[in-house]
Amino acid sequence: MKRFFANLIAFLLLAPPLAFAAEQPLIRMATTTSTENSGLFTVIQPAFEQALGIKVHVIAVGTGKALELGRRGDVDVVLVHAKPAEEAFVAAGDGVARHEIMYNDFIIVGPADDPAGVSGMQDAASAFAKIAAAAAPVVSRGDDSGTHKKELALWRQAGIEPDGPWYRQVGQGMGKTLQIAGEMNAYTLVDRGTWLAYRANSPLKLLVAGGADLKNTYGIIAVNPQKFSDVDYASVQRLIDWFTSAEAQALIAGYRVDGEQLFYPVSSQ
Repeated sequence: MKRFFANLIAFLLLAPPLAFAAEQPLIRMATTTSTENSGLFTVIQPAFEQALGIKVHVIAVGTGKALELGRRGDVDVVLVHAKPAEEAFVAAGDGVARHEIMYNDFIIVGPADDPAGVSGMQDAASAFAKIAAAAAPVVSRGDDSGTHKKELALWRQAGIEPDGPWYRQVGQGMGKTLQIAGEMNAYTLVDRGTWLAYRANSPLKLLVAGGADLKNTYGIIAVNPQKFSDVDYASVQRLIDWFTSAEAQALIAGYRVDGEQLFYPVSSQ
């Protein structure tokens, strides 16, 4: 019996790594807080993991942080929503290619009494100009996320450098930013998906929407395996193919909160 156990231990110690070949691949994805806050990933992650036989470790952060994780090779793939920053990421050789998968839009929400008088406007830059002129409170994510990048672009378009006691940057994700804005009775820029998921618990109201410059597109990008050899590019490419498949596009289109669609698949454009 002692010899049996000795032989068993020797076999386990000397067994080749083929014994572990059946394990599921694990890839790391950095994505935006909006995909998590909206509840979308609760629906689609089990679907793509089951369809592909791949485990995906999802890290939900702002777009700027997600792209930084990609630049450092800390993740295999990024799914974010700031097209100019995404294109720069690919141009710098940090990512392989950008694949657009879905879109929604940004909106401005704010106090029900709307002290700046922006309700019904579509031009977000002009709305921000009116908010600044009224020195009405604004809460900004201030975290280099895709939403923050869009907000800063709108301020630049309005020719305004936001500053003063009326403007507060909180360095938080979208859900927390909405909560703070609600507590302060302030205006804030938010993606529509997160707003629809959170609005039932917010005192704020949707005030500005529909402008052409408020479209919010989401892209998925594989981190460059030539820069980081541990990137599982084959598994990432399978994941990207899934996101652009009819199955995935139908799941995205079918995801709703209170009967309202949060995201639109790129195939519907």
